[in-house]
Amino acid sequence: MAFKVEKSDLEGVLLITPEVHTDPRGRFFESFQKDRYQEMGIKEEFVQDNQSVSQKNTIRGLHYRVAPEQSKLVRVIRGEVFDVVVDIRKDSSTYGQWRGYTLSDSNYLQIYIPVGFAHGFCVLSETAEFLYKVSEYYSAEKEKGIMWNDPDIGIEWPTSKPVLSEKDKINPAFKDLYSD
Repeated sequence: MAFKVEKSDLEGVLLITPEVHTDPRGRFFESFQKDRYQEMGIKEEFVQDNQSVSQKNTIRGLHYRVAPEQSKLVRVIRGEVFDVVVDIRKDSSTYGQWRGYTLSDSNYLQIYIPVGFAHGFCVLSETAEFLYKVSEYYSAEKEKGIMWNDPDIGIEWPTSKPVLSEKDKINPAFKDLYSD
């Protein structure tokens, strides 16, 4: 599998497939290489790595961060998820649109999510381990969310029985995003 970068139709979002080397011992790949990723246009300095383990049907999100905003580089290291990116850039031609991608430990796909997007995922496998690099340190006061099932966005989540955090159950509607 050769290294490949594809642009999403949501401007700035990149789909990255690393070059994977396999042999009888197993597999090896570079999951991040600063110079190569900068050549792709990913200029941020990632300051923190986060890792979550979630059970089937868990939906985490839709999350975003206010100033200073946060970009992410995400991937799955065990299991499979349906990953969602929503454009929340008010002046964007794709404002309010979403795209979903399947990330797994067997397709190695990574998604670069620049500032100006909300992000979430739904676990498809029995469990999934999700890893993400972020460009800003965690701050509970700066982390925000949008209703996971907002009708104005219309995400087609692959579960009828979502498992949600208490916080994600009460996120506001998309239409209220810029009402302050």
